[in-house]
Amino acid sequence: MSTRGTIKNRLRRRLAAASALAMGAALAVALPTTADAAAARADNPYVGAKAYVNPDWSALAAAEPGGAAIANTPAFVWMDRIAAIEGTEGKRSLRDHLDTALSQGANLFQVVIYDLPGRDCAALASHGELGPTELDRYKSEYIDPISEILADPAYADLRIVTIIEPDSLPNIVTNAGGTAGSTEDCATMKANGNYEKGVGYALHTLGAIPNVYNYIDAAHHGWLGWDSNMAPAGLEFKKAATSEGATVNDVSGFIVNTANYSALKEPNFKITDSVNGTTVRQSKWIDWNYYTDELTFAQALRTQLVGQGFNSNIGMLIDTARNGWGGADRPTSAGPLTSVDAYVEGGRVDRRIHAGNWCNQSGAGIGERPTAAPEAGIDAYVWAKPPGESDGNSEPEDNDEGKGFDRMCDPTYTGNGRNGNSMSGALPNAPVAGHWFSAQFQELVRNAYPPIDGGGENPGGGTDTQAPTAPTGLTSTAKTSSSVSLSWSASSDNKAVTGYDVYRGSAKVGSTTTTSYTDTGLSASTAYSYTVKAKDAAGNVSAASSALSVTTSAGGGTGTGSLKVQYKNNDSSATDNQIRFGLQLVNTGSTAVDLSTVKLRYWFTPESGSSTFGTSCDYAVLGCGKLSLAVKTNGSAAGASHYLEVSFGSGSLAAGASTGEMQLRLNKSDWSNFNEADDYSHGTGTSFADASKVGVYTAGALSWGTAP
Repeated sequence: MSTRGTIKNRLRRRLAAASALAMGAALAVALPTTADAAAARADNPYVGAKAYVNPDWSALAAAEPGGAAIANTPAFVWMDRIAAIEGTEGKRSLRDHLDTALSQGANLFQVVIYDLPGRDCAALASHGELGPTELDRYKSEYIDPISEILADPAYADLRIVTIIEPDSLPNIVTNAGGTAGSTEDCATMKANGNYEKGVGYALHTLGAIPNVYNYIDAAHHGWLGWDSNMAPAGLEFKKAATSEGATVNDVSGFIVNTANYSALKEPNFKITDSVNGTTVRQSKWIDWNYYTDELTFAQALRTQLVGQGFNSNIGMLIDTARNGWGGADRPTSAGPLTSVDAYVEGGRVDRRIHAGNWCNQSGAGIGERPTAAPEAGIDAYVWAKPPGESDGNSEPEDNDEGKGFDRMCDPTYTGNGRNGNSMSGALPNAPVAGHWFSAQFQELVRNAYPPIDGGGENPGGGTDTQAPTAPTGLTSTAKTSSSVSLSWSASSDNKAVTGYDVYRGSAKVGSTTTTSYTDTGLSASTAYSYTVKAKDAAGNVSAASSALSVTTSAGGGTGTGSLKVQYKNNDSSATDNQIRFGLQLVNTGSTAVDLSTVKLRYWFTPESGSSTFGTSCDYAVLGCGKLSLAVKTNGSAAGASHYLEVSFGSGSLAAGASTGEMQLRLNKSDWSNFNEADDYSHGTGTSFADASKVGVYTAGALSWGTAP
């Protein structure tokens, strides 16, 4: 086997040779052309790309009833053991895949890097061939050979997207001690650090190849969606991404929902909904999570990761191969208002028994087809786990792949601490992980959402040409100096409305599956015209709603200083027992500012309950130890009887610089609920924007914002 140094030297020689060829071509025609060099690096590798279709998977899919309709869909190739590099029975080698991609005229190739030492310490079905201490083998026998193949100049024009080690780092956060789902294997991997070292080595080695785009696996919202998991996960990702020579520059982004079933969007309820005074967060299904679906989780996680030091242009991928949840059991509205549990249970499209269930889930369906740049911050919807490939065997089965038997794949299993001791929800008669599971594939096709022609929801075939009715009742529910929140009445359709497109003037600014949308990044004191169109699964689009004109609020502040503050809402519920938000202070002037003279004020009302408060800094780029937080009274001003004051102990803020994100939180001492909707400083935007209702005081004088 080649050593890492040998491979690096070969890579350098090949790149040098390619550069020499390009230089020779330039001299021959007396022009500075780079025609013979590798394609320029893309900010989002999926935009404008033609992705590789794996013929091995495609043939299996096409042979199944209804499978021909999706058999040419691009999906990731899994390198799940050393032998996969050279090819195994029925599956071609990595080099053969790459050569076939070139013959297809593809310029995007997707591959899962998945063979860490002690792999997947919490799920026996996906255990690997390498023991917990075999990091050297992982490097020399697995990553190095893959790197040497990917670095071949023959593939220089392919954008090669990698998923780095599904489930590994999230397991260190949640399953390595102190929780009901912890395992001894995960505790071992946390102690020896080989997950972090292995991920770091893979990022560093593969990241040295100019046309490789690394995406780190980041689990899913039903795993990391709580504050107690999400912030530590970001720190764990950063630790791994700066290990073994890796830097954040080796990370193009992150992927969520890999090989999982969490719904892309829950259209029938929001995390901010409440029933009889009880919030959706308190329902048994949501279980105090801050997210209901993968899209909101992915976008929020991206913001947090940028705040923790990852590059601001990172993108997110979402695996939508098996999270469609269509079919006859798909709800079309929220449940009854008799209780919050009935409301959520009746309306959730994710029909699993528990959000922690992951193995061959009964009732699942194929989700959104791979799509580039579908939402803000999302590089693509992808099929990371090819539909029809098993998650694990439902009964013990000998194999030579190192994969064990996990009871979560047994349909008779009554669960464990990770899934609330619920039934597993797994399909019976499943083969070993990664092997073809015909019955599951057929069910996924039948339950696809959006539906697949001939897949079961429209068995008679035919073409749907009827467009939905136009949305009505378009209104503005809130506005700030930089955002407008809209809502409207639902459209109807002969089949089903699958979503809405929102237009500002003639430009589409976003899409949603619900009847509300917030447009951000606007200018203060400016009039905007909005319309909304409904669409169905067949691509029919309604006429536009009546136009609505909205003028944003005035921006800026009463002061004349060189500082401004930006705000984002970190709390999807306005009626829970904490106020959670992010601030960052920006120096717009030409000289440094002494931070010891600066204080920030966030105004709010506590309503009833305790008159004393607890405050917390969850994360700050500056370091939470450099911040002081205190709640003070502010008289009887509407929406602002109190304020949280943020002080800086020392330091200076350079001209043009920002403090970076400060994630802040406060609660009443008795932990009773707030109602933030009428708070003076409260906003709904989830991305940083100038906040004229958060005050900046310099040496005691208001220098930014409008005080209440």
